Amino acid sequence: MLLSHTFGLFTHPDQEWEDIRREHSRPARVYITYVVLLAAIGPVCAYISTAHFGWTVGNDRLIKLTEVSAAQLSILTYAAILVGVFALGYASNWMARTYGAHEEQDAANGIALAAYSCTPLFLAGFALLYPEPWLNAIVFSVAAAYGAWLMYDGLPIVMGIEKARAVMYGGALLTVGLVILVSTLVGSVLLWSFGAGPVFVSG
Repeated sequence: MLLSHTFGLFTHPDQEWEDIRREHSRPARVYITYVVLLAAIGPVCAYISTAHFGWTVGNDRLIKLTEVSAAQLSILTYAAILVGVFALGYASNWMARTYGAHEEQDAANGIALAAYSCTPLFLAGFALLYPEPWLNAIVFSVAAAYGAWLMYDGLPIVMGIEKARAVMYGGALLTVGLVILVSTLVGSVLLWSFGAGPVFVSG
């Protein structure tokens, strides 16, 4: 089961990347049995915390989102995560030939690299059960740093390139990741302008 890789990426990542490369699972299988499940952690936790727990602002005034607004934003976030992981995986495969790796028709290795590198960010979604901005920022910053390291560590193994080339390859992929993030933020602003923004209520 692909979920068995989750724990191994934190305890013995090199061995886990070797196993992932040997499996060479089809992108659809990686998505259905791994990304679709783990990517839901953050949006589900965010829905629960923002619609039912709320957070305090100023003089201990409790703020929540309406259930409809929280559900709407969670669904949009979930969709953005799925698209973002696919885009990063596709970019990994598209740039493969530039860095001496094999470009595949179905982008299996690229999708696997992106999906498993995002594991720390998926699991960091549990922190959203406690909607404290500073705590969430710290948790996600640590998760993003470890995810970037996982990608750098997995690149030469999964994509079959020399370790020296992984630095430039990884830098290019992180740049793509930032472009995806900025595109998501711009998309959020556009959606909010069309009425899909948050609706707040006092708890």
